[in-house]
Amino acid sequence: MAMNNFTFYNPTKIFFGKDQIRKLNHEIPKDAKVLLLYGGGSIKQYGVFDRVVEALGDRQWGEFGGIEANPVFETLMEAVAQIKKDGYDYLLALGGGSVIDATKFIAAAVPFDGDPIDIFAMGIGKGLPVKSSMPFGTVLTLPATGSEMNSDSVISFKEKGAKVSFDSVHSFPQFSVLEPETTYTLPVRQRRNGIADGYIHVLENYLTHDLGGDIPDYFSEGILKTFIKHADAYINEDSKDYEVASNVMWACTMALNGVASKGNVGDWSTHSLGHEITAFNHTDHAKTLTPIILATMDVRRDEKHAKILRYARNIWHIEDKDEEKVIDKAIERTAAFFESIGMPTKLRQVGIQEEDINSLVNQLEAHKENTIGENASQNLDTSRKIYQRAL
Repeated sequence: MAMNNFTFYNPTKIFFGKDQIRKLNHEIPKDAKVLLLYGGGSIKQYGVFDRVVEALGDRQWGEFGGIEANPVFETLMEAVAQIKKDGYDYLLALGGGSVIDATKFIAAAVPFDGDPIDIFAMGIGKGLPVKSSMPFGTVLTLPATGSEMNSDSVISFKEKGAKVSFDSVHSFPQFSVLEPETTYTLPVRQRRNGIADGYIHVLENYLTHDLGGDIPDYFSEGILKTFIKHADAYINEDSKDYEVASNVMWACTMALNGVASKGNVGDWSTHSLGHEITAFNHTDHAKTLTPIILATMDVRRDEKHAKILRYARNIWHIEDKDEEKVIDKAIERTAAFFESIGMPTKLRQVGIQEEDINSLVNQLEAHKENTIGENASQNLDTSRKIYQRAL
């Protein structure tokens, strides 16, 4: 087998390192009217907001706060209305993946011809293409999702009990500022989630087919080893180790900016099943993923056999003549790693019970997720087995 054909395009400019917020003054047009988008109050509490305002200089600016950890469509439409009313022409996301995902949608919704709900498919809207977007940049304060350097966005619909995504070539940030020191004030919960989220982003592209793609596979293994190496120090709330923070921040970005996945085929079934749990009971996104990926590795071990063996040997250095034992040990070591950073390995730990599985599977069907995975072979029966195995 050979690597798949691919086209790689990523126009996002990255400003990485110390004192990079000042670069905003050079990247945003001098005559721009800028709307700053953020979530809770931490962006102001720890000084990032004031530094951003200082960097904007004489530019006109306003703010829209209160974006949820799983950004809600109805909230974001309020921002769209504010932009149209007050004439903003540039957006700046301040925060983590949720704020950046929200900004991507808002930027696409403002010029969208029609009802912006139709940007989404999966039983929510018509899945119409995004043809243009407002320009926007980001200041990343919570590394996890890689949204600062990709074109994906995941949005929640409270009334519909759904969490769905869209992707458009118009939805790349123009630039992103990555200052590792901004992570020093993150609570342990967000540090744990960030490590787990980034790690599983890599696994979704890596634990699929063995296509003989040395570059994507070695890139992926390097990112996984980086997470493992720095996880213990990073989840220490008192840590102000710049080397640790910078490695984790860049690993999270590299996990989902396309570099480590091109030529391989992605799975993303773990995310599909995890999104339904978040929509069901508001569990943190990353906490839905860790139990599901472990169950997926077990239930679908036959079709992922070669890559799980490679993962076992190259990441965990497991050797045994019995390949099934190698896979079992790889799952065990992965579970132990998740436990070491305080993440759940069973769905019961996040409030999911046997009687909830029917609702989760029904939601997968309602959102057109009947056949998912790298082979489109994970049908609803397999998804049910994965939910059950993950309990």
